[in-house]
Amino acid sequence: MKYKVEELYIYPIKSLAGIRVESAKAEEMGFKNDRRWMLVDEQNQFITQRKYPILSQFYPQIIGDKISINHQNSRHEFSIHETLGEPIFSKVWDDETTVVEVNIATSKWFSEMLGFGCKLVKITSIGDRKHNSTKLDTTLNVSLADGYPYLLIGSESLDFLNEKLEEKISMTRFRPNIVISSSIAHEEDSFGDFQIGSVKFKNAKPCGRCSMVNNDPKNGFVEKEPLNTLNTYRKVDNSILFGTNIMCLNDGEIRVGDALVF
Repeated sequence: MKYKVEELYIYPIKSLAGIRVESAKAEEMGFKNDRRWMLVDEQNQFITQRKYPILSQFYPQIIGDKISINHQNSRHEFSIHETLGEPIFSKVWDDETTVVEVNIATSKWFSEMLGFGCKLVKITSIGDRKHNSTKLDTTLNVSLADGYPYLLIGSESLDFLNEKLEEKISMTRFRPNIVISSSIAHEEDSFGDFQIGSVKFKNAKPCGRCSMVNNDPKNGFVEKEPLNTLNTYRKVDNSILFGTNIMCLNDGEIRVGDALVF
C-alpha cells in the first residue's frame, strides 16, 4: 500500500473551526499558523469547545497577512503579526505558556460574540510553551495544541467507524492536521519514522480522545456519538484512541498528494 496525503488542515485559533489547505509549512511547533492563537477567560485560563461548543461555529480564514473570523452574521479581522506585547502567563493543561494579547478590539469582539469576558492571545516564540512527553521521555516545543504538534489519521480508520454508526460523520470531527489514504483501520498507530516531501516525522503515540469529538462542527450540537461507539472497540486503559500524535524533525513544505516514505 502506498500512503498519500489526502487532506491537510490548520486550526489558527485553538478550538475554533479549521481551514483545509492544499499545502502547509511544517515547523517544530506545528504547521505554520496552526494553533498559534487561543482564547482565554478573565483568569487567563484557556477555553475550548469542551465547555463552549459554540466555538466550532467561528470560522477563520487567512488572507495575506490577515486573519478574518466569521460567526453568524458578524465578521472580524486582525493582523497575523499584531500583538500588544505585554506577556500573559497562562497554561495549556499542565504546561505553563507565555502568550500576548492580540489587541483590545479583537478581545472585545470575541467577548461580545460569546457573552463573557475573554481575550484572544498569541504564542510568539519557540519555547514559550514546552510539553513533557512521558511516552517519548523528552520535552517538546509545541504551539497551543493540546499536547503534540500534529495529529495524523488514516482514511480507513474513519471508514471503519462509519460502518458502525447510524449517522455517518466526517473527518472534521477529529480535527486532524494530516489525513492519509490507508487500507487497514488504525494502522497509523504503529507507524515509526516516515517522511513526507522533505519533512521527516516521528510517531509519538496514539491520540486519546475526549468529548469534543461529539460536538458536530456543522451546527455546534453535542451528541453521544462517535465516542459511545469508539468506546466499544478503541478503549485502551482509560483512553479512547483515534488517530496518532506525531512530531516533525525538520522544517519543510508538504502538499496534498505527497507520498509517505518509510
